[in-house]
Amino acid sequence: MYTQSFSVPDEGRPAATAIASVEPPDKMARFDACIDADGRIEPQDWMPEAYRKTLVRQISQHAHSEIVGMLPEGNWISRAPSLKRKAILIAKVQDEAGHGLYLYSAAETLGTSRAQMLEALHSGRAKYSSIFNYPTLSWADVGVIGWLVDGAAIMNQVPLCRCSYGPYARAMVRVCKEESFHQRQGYEALLVMMRGTEAQRAMVQDAVNRWWWKCLAMFGPPDSDSPHSAQGMRWGIKRVSNDELRQKFVDATVPQAQVLGVTLPDPELRWNEARGHHDFGAIDWDEFWATVNGHGPCNQERLATRVQAHRNGQWVRDAALAHARKQQQRSMKEAA
Repeated sequence: MYTQSFSVPDEGRPAATAIASVEPPDKMARFDACIDADGRIEPQDWMPEAYRKTLVRQISQHAHSEIVGMLPEGNWISRAPSLKRKAILIAKVQDEAGHGLYLYSAAETLGTSRAQMLEALHSGRAKYSSIFNYPTLSWADVGVIGWLVDGAAIMNQVPLCRCSYGPYARAMVRVCKEESFHQRQGYEALLVMMRGTEAQRAMVQDAVNRWWWKCLAMFGPPDSDSPHSAQGMRWGIKRVSNDELRQKFVDATVPQAQVLGVTLPDPELRWNEARGHHDFGAIDWDEFWATVNGHGPCNQERLATRVQAHRNGQWVRDAALAHARKQQQRSMKEAA
């Protein structure tokens, strides 16, 4: 769902250092030829260690973002304004859990375990999208997350359907279909509110004001400050640069905001006829990096909630393993 942190290594800001290759030349040549031909790398294929590590980091961060991303909206399930909205939100949160499972499974094909990935998340070593470290203050936030946050995610994720690593690309096809539906759900909920009372319209505008800049930051740092993006694009993992995706998102969202009747909180936002794109203001990257590195308003709360949920579910995992062992023993006894 949320790909901002894919340009961010788990240990913090990206370092502008090149990756030295010590791979076997013949295998590296075959790998490069497959990438150059826009082919797919599968789990059984040989791959450079740097490629594997990049995929493990990116896919696991993506999975973590889906799971942590359930929390801000999950808080509103019991407070949804109608049974219809409650059912829609439950279904959406359930979808996000499924996305996380698809992605953890894809990452496991690279030789890492789910336990390792979750330990990295729960210990704070692994990153997830910083967008979830902000509070959802009103019901309008749920709609804005659907419209803007999921809209930005779709812009990021559609190119991932063409990722060079097969399991990741195939997982993203279903994820993108469901995320597109989430985006339309969010936009429809906001349309209903904008046709309501003055207080409801003010609630929507307030939510847009708070989430707009955070959504622009979701695409990751500027290309000039994202040295690993070039390597990711060379490998066919990343298909479109951060700045290109951000511009595409702005251009697509401005007319949607006009239909909705809200004002995007950027006095510098205007159409540039010469460029054929919208100009927009500067993003607060200091806030972005502070949040990515654990100092956002909800970082500690989100991680603590996730860790507690994992602990609370330990008995379910233990019971499932015990049942699996019992079934295995029964099968072995019958075979004997």
